[in-house]
Amino acid sequence: MSLALIVILPFLGAALPALLIRAGRNACTTGTLATSLLAFLLLLTHAPAVLRGEVLQARWEWIPQLGLNVNFFLDGLGFFFAGLILGIGLLIIVYARFYLSKEDPMGSFYSYLLLFQGAMVGVVLSDNILLLVIFWELTSLSSFLLIGYWKHLPAGRQGARMALTVTGAGGLAMIAGMLILGNIAGSYDLSTILQHKEAIQASPLYLPALLLILGGCFTKSAQFPFHFWLPHAMAAPTPVSAYLHSATMVKAGLFLMARLWPVLAGTDEWFYLVASTGLVTMLIGAWIALFKDDLKGLLAYSTVSHLGLVTFLLGLGSPLAAVAAVFHILNHATFKAALFMNAGIVDHETGTRDIRKLGGLMTLMPIAGTLATIAAASMAGLPLLNGFLSKEMMLEQAAHTSWLDLPWLVPLLATLAATFSVAYSFRYIVHVYFGKPAGETPRQPHDPPFGMWGPPALLVVLVVLIGLFPASVAGPLVATVAGAVIGGPLPDYHLAIWHGLTPALGMSAIAVASGLLLLAGYARLRGLWSAGPHPEAKAIFDAVVGTAVRLAQALTHGLHNGSLQRHLAFAIGSAVVVGFTAFAMASHAPGARPLLPATPVAIVAWLLLLGATGALLALHRRRLLSLVVVGVIGMVVSLAFVYLSAPDLALTQISVEVVTVILMLLALNFLPKETPLESSGGRRLRDGLLAALAGIGVGGAAWAMTTRDAATLSGYYLEQSVPGGGGTNVVNVILVDFRGFDTFGEIIVLGIAALTIYALLDGATRGAVGRRLAAWAPDQARAADRHPLLLVVATRVMLPLALLVGAFIFLRGHNVPGGGFIAGLVVAIALIMQYMASGHGWAAQRMKVDYHALIGVGVLTAAATGIVAWLADHPFLTSAFGHFHLPLVGEFELASAMAFDTGVFLTVIGAVMLALANLSRIGNLADASPPQTGPMEPVPANARAEEH
Repeated sequence: MSLALIVILPFLGAALPALLIRAGRNACTTGTLATSLLAFLLLLTHAPAVLRGEVLQARWEWIPQLGLNVNFFLDGLGFFFAGLILGIGLLIIVYARFYLSKEDPMGSFYSYLLLFQGAMVGVVLSDNILLLVIFWELTSLSSFLLIGYWKHLPAGRQGARMALTVTGAGGLAMIAGMLILGNIAGSYDLSTILQHKEAIQASPLYLPALLLILGGCFTKSAQFPFHFWLPHAMAAPTPVSAYLHSATMVKAGLFLMARLWPVLAGTDEWFYLVASTGLVTMLIGAWIALFKDDLKGLLAYSTVSHLGLVTFLLGLGSPLAAVAAVFHILNHATFKAALFMNAGIVDHETGTRDIRKLGGLMTLMPIAGTLATIAAASMAGLPLLNGFLSKEMMLEQAAHTSWLDLPWLVPLLATLAATFSVAYSFRYIVHVYFGKPAGETPRQPHDPPFGMWGPPALLVVLVVLIGLFPASVAGPLVATVAGAVIGGPLPDYHLAIWHGLTPALGMSAIAVASGLLLLAGYARLRGLWSAGPHPEAKAIFDAVVGTAVRLAQALTHGLHNGSLQRHLAFAIGSAVVVGFTAFAMASHAPGARPLLPATPVAIVAWLLLLGATGALLALHRRRLLSLVVVGVIGMVVSLAFVYLSAPDLALTQISVEVVTVILMLLALNFLPKETPLESSGGRRLRDGLLAALAGIGVGGAAWAMTTRDAATLSGYYLEQSVPGGGGTNVVNVILVDFRGFDTFGEIIVLGIAALTIYALLDGATRGAVGRRLAAWAPDQARAADRHPLLLVVATRVMLPLALLVGAFIFLRGHNVPGGGFIAGLVVAIALIMQYMASGHGWAAQRMKVDYHALIGVGVLTAAATGIVAWLADHPFLTSAFGHFHLPLVGEFELASAMAFDTGVFLTVIGAVMLALANLSRIGNLADASPPQTGPMEPVPANARAEEH
């Protein structure tokens, strides 16, 4: 449980800053700090077990059918990264308190930070790759909020979009790779996948899975050619840059490569893909960093270079290289977070990050200058600092690596990258803190308060301690983490300052000397850089995105031009092509099931159906006649259901037909009586051809099914209807029990449809549309007697009887034809007749029911039935039934499905009546005839006298 709590705490605590900011900035910071500190302390309680080599696990089933479970595990690698995320996060929280101005919404910042922190901890502790993918995408979303925190800056918005686009696209690729990997291993649990190295690497799907997973890793960790998003993310506040680019987001890709190293590494594909990408990234990032004038830009490209260094080491595939990679991740997190915070200090205290405007700050900012000098020297790889140790290990591995039988190429490029690293590191030191001041800065430089220099100072202390005492300070942790990465015995290695005269030491000396020479001739080198070509990644990205948007718009406008006919033609045409293609590619044999003889009644009904359908095609432009013919078709279908012994379906069909025809008549009242001729002859020919082909296909499929014996669920439903659902009406039991969840979804859709009709028609009674309706004149003469007395009397007399029939159908539905849906339609028809006979005004005065509320009560009643089943420890909507005895009444049955059917009943009535009431209200508004006295009410004597 404590493992899950470590992940959950930042998410739970994300609400605190937004609430505590009202109590002040200190209270907001304290609440945020307490959340991260508690998670960090919980993590540290597991340190003894992890350092002993134990693996802690916590497992909960979530969606086991999909293999998605909430599984966490804590080994050396997860402990290491979680420690970096939470530990450096604590320092960033303190630093941000003093960095952010009073105008910055600190509560939002800390909330975003905790959301991101929780997502990162979830990534490194997940033992299920599907769960890991969820947290992975959460890191992209939450980092988008952090990078775009200063949303008033165009650069911030652009950087956030760029980061989300690149890392999001990589995440989609990674999802596919993870699914393939889980499919190969037969499990989505990481702890299981890590035990199937041979099966994974022997699978023909190994390379596709590797490419897709590396796509996610490379985009997240800003590897070439996806490196460009990271420098543009520097538009974020410096605490964000220090956090995301030293210990968290960009390290996620490195973590995943390290996590999957035991099963993916060791092949030629891994070596050439990963090591080559890392080496190129290390070289290009270091070269570009040398010429960046923005402090954060320089550090961003240096981060790209160091991420490439770690990727290169992981790509070598040797255990010793994996140890070096782990060690450099630790060292890079310490000196790079310190340097980012130092860049923020310079910007905060001088008002600029432009190196060309800085210089000589050591005398004005001695504390910040000292910390920056030590951290930058570690980044350069100078002796007695931690960066030197892991750089030497990298150069040692490079010295013994051959690429395509070229043993000199990798050592040369690694040394060149180290040279550039020395040059840009010393440029940071010399051009900012030493030398002559370049000019006046916007603010008078001075050292910041302790809250800003304390966090980087702690990291610089670690830089020095690890550099001086690597075996004792970092040795046990590195060994534990490397053991988790390698998944086997550790190689023989020693973390020490001096390893003798080795090729790596010579390469390092060359790099330092060459880097200093480059810095000495920087002005001339800068001139050569300026004269050369500089492909601008942002411009390329914008061009690619712009092209993609234009293509998408052209495709969208070409396909989705608002023509329903075109959409239907595409959909039906695609179905026809797919269906006939499958038919042509398969073998066929005639069905062996004998046909039933057609009775004269069936033949007559079939001919009537064909005739009505043909009449509909011929008369489709005359809307009223078309509606009548549609009603005829519905009635024939209802008779067919009766003929085929499906009385429930027949009752439903008849009720739906009546309601539909009445509502459509009300709607057609405000539309032209004929549909204009819009389709050309060619289009009608196309539509007719598609209709014929689709009809042949559907008819053929129906013929194939009815002439063949096939196993269906009908036997199960028939057998289990009484013992499982307590009802003899199998159709109703299916609707409210076996497939109650489907019915629940359908009544929700029905309610949404009614509310949509209400929303559309409600606006028609106001504004310009309402005024047009009020001035609308019918295009045909109206009957003088709008509410015939005979119809009024008949409907009012029949109302109690119709309600009684509805109640009867509702109560009997579980055992004989009926049920809540049919009963709701019957009651709705009875109420509709009152509106038709007596008018909207008369009916609305007497119907005090809020139809919106009726829909809501119906849906909630159905939902409550399912929730009660949950409380009884059964699946949602599981029904129960029993037999009871009452005096005089006798024995009777009660089923919980009746409550669900009640919800269906209420929702149907509410939906139908809501649509009707609004159509009637529109009719009243549009009625241009003078007001008339309502039916069945006395007319004033003076009015009668005036009539005579």
